This record gives sequence, C-alpha cells and structure tokens, in this order.
Amino acid sequence: MDLQVISRDGEPEYAVLPWAQYQALLKAAGVARPSASAAAAAPSASAELPGFDQVAALRQAKGLEPASLARSVGISPSYLELIENGTREPDAAIKRSLAWHLGVAGWRGDS
Repeated sequence: MDLQVISRDGEPEYAVLPWAQYQALLKAAGVARPSASAAAAAPSASAELPGFDQVAALRQAKGLEPASLARSVGISPSYLELIENGTREPDAAIKRSLAWHLGVAGWRGDS
C-alpha cells in the first residue's frame, strides 16, 4: 500500500493514500462512498454551507472549547475569537483546518 503519514508535533495526524486504495478500504469496511467523478460532478451548494459567522455555534455543537479548537487549528484563541465574531476572515489554510476540525466539507475547497 502506498501510504504517506503526515505528522504534527511528532504525532501522526494524517494518512494519505491513493484514491483507488482508499476506495478499496471503504469497500472492505462496507462503507459506500461516491466515486471521485460523482463528487466532482456534484453541484456546488455554497448557499447551503454555514458561514464563518457560525464557527462558534459549530464549535459548541461539537463540544469544543475555544482554546482547544484554536490549538488544533494552529491559531491563537484570540484570533479564533476574531473569526467567530466576524472581525477577521480566515485565510485558505485556516479555512481548511477549521473545515477539518468542524466537519464542514464545503469549506475545504475554498483555497
């Protein structure tokens, strides 16, 4: 298996593998996922995505403390507060990290 492990602070954080191998793992686990072409063909529903003004609500719904989410994203708690109250718009890297930690798939494509 062609696997790449990406670490942060000396701990494994991500595992990257070819799409076909990922699909095979999903199939073996009995999890149905759309193919890459189906996912790419899906219309962009940005109107249905939560805005960054909803970060606080999403964070609270997941039971995350502000300092914990900020640390996971790689920003300061004060910067997270600025994002949550609409004072700052996060850059693409922070958007992707927030998307990962809050489970908002549509934010990941904003780069």
